[in-house]
Amino acid sequence: MESKGTIAAYFQRYERGFPQAGQVAAYRIEEVPTPAQFPFVRHDFYKIKLLCGAQGTLRYANKQVPIAGCALVFVNPLIPFAWERTSGSETGFACLFTEEFITGQLRTASVAGSPLFRAGGTPVLFPPPAAEARLRGLFELVLLELQSTYAHKYELLRNYLQIILHESLKLTDDVPAASHPAATQLSARFLELLDRQFPLASPQQPVVLRNANEFAKHLAVHTNHLNKAVQATTGRPTTAHIAERLAEEAKALLRHSNWSVTDIGYALGFGHASNFNSFFRRHVGQPPQQYRRQPLVHS
Repeated sequence: MESKGTIAAYFQRYERGFPQAGQVAAYRIEEVPTPAQFPFVRHDFYKIKLLCGAQGTLRYANKQVPIAGCALVFVNPLIPFAWERTSGSETGFACLFTEEFITGQLRTASVAGSPLFRAGGTPVLFPPPAAEARLRGLFELVLLELQSTYAHKYELLRNYLQIILHESLKLTDDVPAASHPAATQLSARFLELLDRQFPLASPQQPVVLRNANEFAKHLAVHTNHLNKAVQATTGRPTTAHIAERLAEEAKALLRHSNWSVTDIGYALGFGHASNFNSFFRRHVGQPPQQYRRQPLVHS
């Protein structure tokens, strides 16, 4: 059921050409009635989608949400989503961005931990006409800026993205608190606890929780119970979430800090540099030093 794709692969899969940049992209959803189905896919990026004019069903984790009219959808890398259109010809906008893109000021705002993206949160909102108009204007600015030659365009794009998120958070004030099943609540607590350990501030302050047993003990549940809840809610095992988050933090530190590879490995809970090197190579596809030497793509 589950596959994983980059922004570039996503653009090519749906015949949208090539994205303007590797870490952030956006496109306008035109009045095209096909394809009618987008199967369950887990991407390695976040996506905010303003969807208007179509009727269908959005499925994610173990839930499904009927959509008619205008909806604002938040997709994160942790949970596979699927969309099936039953009628209408949807229009709107979509903005895609990676974890690396939000490493700046958006990272401190904990995008993954917001109620818009986290498990058990509110990934589907239904904006009223006034909010829809404001959001359309913001997406238009994103599209315009992606085409510009302004030297600080990506900093500006992060600001636009932050405004979109704040406009979206305003809408959650009107969403009544849901009574979530116990598995969803436990999964949300696990993901929030995982995300709260990052970003790391110092090599002398390593991560405290590194495996499912440690998370389960902290959450006062049996490890098997935690694993079952996370698998049922997100479609992925606990170990996969932990490994992916450690790998993302390692990549961010290699790119944006002057810590040694040994210090990074220690901060992430690896007692020996060889263990960290093996972990990084397995999850990223190359050794840490090689990844660090690669030119940074400014996007």
